[in-house]
Amino acid sequence: MHRRQFFRNATAASFTGLLVPSLKITAPPNPIKPNRLKAGDTIGLITPSRYLTEEKLRESVENLAKLGFRVKYTENMLVKKGYLGGTDRQRADDINQMFADEDVAGIMCAAGGYGTTRLLPYLDYDLIRNNPKVLIGYSDITGLLYGLHSQTGLICFHGPMSTSDYNDYTREYFQKILLEPSSSLTYQNPENISEKELVPLYLQDEADTTISTAELITLAPGEAEGSLVGGNLTLVSSMCGTPYDIDMRDKIVFLEDVGEAPYRIDRMLTQLLLDPEKLPAAKGIVLGLFTDCETDDEDKSFSLAHVLYDRLASLGIPVLYGLMFGHIKRNATIPFGAQARLDASEKKLMLLEKAVV
Repeated sequence: MHRRQFFRNATAASFTGLLVPSLKITAPPNPIKPNRLKAGDTIGLITPSRYLTEEKLRESVENLAKLGFRVKYTENMLVKKGYLGGTDRQRADDINQMFADEDVAGIMCAAGGYGTTRLLPYLDYDLIRNNPKVLIGYSDITGLLYGLHSQTGLICFHGPMSTSDYNDYTREYFQKILLEPSSSLTYQNPENISEKELVPLYLQDEADTTISTAELITLAPGEAEGSLVGGNLTLVSSMCGTPYDIDMRDKIVFLEDVGEAPYRIDRMLTQLLLDPEKLPAAKGIVLGLFTDCETDDEDKSFSLAHVLYDRLASLGIPVLYGLMFGHIKRNATIPFGAQARLDASEKKLMLLEKAVV
């Protein structure tokens, strides 16, 4: 195809013009807690990232029904625009509509993938601030959590989506955080972790030590308190320098990722280390399992363990590895913006407040 014809076709196929936000990077407003969920509530289902298939839509409705919820979604639910679940405007309008709808008690994302950062300029943050609701998701949804919290102060939730596996562990923390909250809660990994669920850390030192994540691992000891921020490392690093970024001063930062080689984990962590308002200013760090982020057997370069120890263990703050959240079958719900206490020496993360009212 001729170059001129290619660009003519590409322009004709475009579906959203770029909207440059006029927002400035500021500290998030005072935290706003949404109302707790209860059995029988209506959950608004949205696709802010990847498109959804009819099969996954049926699965979503069934999962939410088993949790005791009714489901509501718009005519955009099965729209597909390339790899996205509709245009940026359509996906943003769905979010705005769900926050405005008095019948909708909470909002759940159907899937991750890519796309939430594209729609942030189109959200009605005044509307969202005045109609606070539970919004939950993980992976690419980290971008949406960042946008909502930075612009409104809304406490959001890093946790399962409608297509997730609602096993006992996932349901337990979903229930304890969103439906039956208490003023304190300690996260614990399940005791019966199968070999398939483990993500070993291989520290290629002189003793050829292998560290298993059957138990939580202290990378750096100590205790700290602060509000929880973070999510998927790829999205956290990509938010740097945008109007929706959040500084990490005095925060407990939780991070996880999937399918990233150790050198890419190194690069993203280094980016967060070079900014004095990011990891150097944090109070503590909680790491997930970093699924499929290890080197190949033939690769003699740095392992994931080397990268995590090298980049994080000497910060002088507590660092804990292995909490089960994010891209794994058992996915704990973590409130983005709630106060917590990290004791890496005792391998504990504790919520210090209810994240819903």
